[in-house]
Amino acid sequence: MTGLTLEQIHIIRATVPVLQQHGNSITSLFYRTMINENPDLRNIFNHANQFNNHQPRALAGALYAYASHIDDLGALSPAVEKISQRHASLYVRPEQYETVGKYLLQAMGEVLGGALTPEVLEAWAKAYQQLASIMIRREEQLYNESQGWTDWRDFRIADKVKESENITSFYFRPLDGKPLPQYKPGQYTAVLVDVPKLGYKQPRQYSLSDAPNPEYYRISIKEAGVNTGNPGAEAHPGYVSNLMHDEKKVGDVVQLAHPAGEFHLDLEKDSECQIVLLSAGVGITPMISILNTLVRHGGAQRISFIHSSRTTTVQAFGSHVTDIAASRTSVNVKYFIKKPNLNTDKEGLHFHHTGRLRLDALDQEKDLCLDSKQTIYFVCGPQTFMMDISQGLQGLGVGQERIRLELFGTGEIPTT
Repeated sequence: MTGLTLEQIHIIRATVPVLQQHGNSITSLFYRTMINENPDLRNIFNHANQFNNHQPRALAGALYAYASHIDDLGALSPAVEKISQRHASLYVRPEQYETVGKYLLQAMGEVLGGALTPEVLEAWAKAYQQLASIMIRREEQLYNESQGWTDWRDFRIADKVKESENITSFYFRPLDGKPLPQYKPGQYTAVLVDVPKLGYKQPRQYSLSDAPNPEYYRISIKEAGVNTGNPGAEAHPGYVSNLMHDEKKVGDVVQLAHPAGEFHLDLEKDSECQIVLLSAGVGITPMISILNTLVRHGGAQRISFIHSSRTTTVQAFGSHVTDIAASRTSVNVKYFIKKPNLNTDKEGLHFHHTGRLRLDALDQEKDLCLDSKQTIYFVCGPQTFMMDISQGLQGLGVGQERIRLELFGTGEIPTT
């Protein structure tokens, strides 16, 4: 299929208001129809993200952003990279893009009716193929870089370690006994397990929570529930997370994907930079991987580890991080606890500030390393937390290029 004509570019841009108004209806119908008629795709798409509407909403935002930047696709490169990394970790194949395109255009027709003229349909068919081709090429590169690990691989759970009241670490060793490839600290792996309640397999992506090791991978999972945004909705537990906590035992076999993700520390490029790690809740997991790697690497750069959690009982890795800071003067730690237990939590040891993580409560030089224009900021936690921290850092003069966010979930393309 040839590229878009100038007229077709104008047509795509003209559909921006339509996508803004009807995008979620289109994508909700698209997912429902495609998965019902192609049940094998259930092993790729996250059931919870269908239930809570995250996936349809994310795709609607992606289509809106794509149409808005149809003549300037370079602006979408970071988002396309994020989605391609997620697709590669789920082993999405080129032929599956054809299926997606078919059902996406079909859903557009059903929702828009006569507004989807033959000319608009043809323009969107070409636009979709253009985007699919970009992503297929990038995903092929990622597969080629995976050292032959291009499909799900069997691992045995070697250990389970409770890190806090609701977070447990899982250690995985490959059944084939072959050395594991190095990953970049901050990246994630995907886990594929059978979910009896659903009757099919489900994948979930979890940050790797330790420095790279050729013998095992570690992830740290929080017991989870799906937030639908509707207080009256039926309770809906996180299928895979809770299954891993409650049912999977040491010795059980699960499948893992090759590590992926564009959120990571680069030991070569970042070796001279000060590093500030800002996290909330289970967002601490990639930060532990980055911290452990930096400590093992033995560099002289300053590291500031700043974390927020609801209570000290749900805060994972507290003693581990505190011990590192006690043995290395280059590591500075600050904990924010929303509800400290004044009977057991000692200020200055278990926590330093009460409430949510606030940049204005931190020392600009010691904690935030604002005295260096080379400082890199890693931010991970709930999406609102990441957006607030990113905006706050930019308000303090930090360039956006020095702020790295881990937008987990559905790989949304921002629409602003």
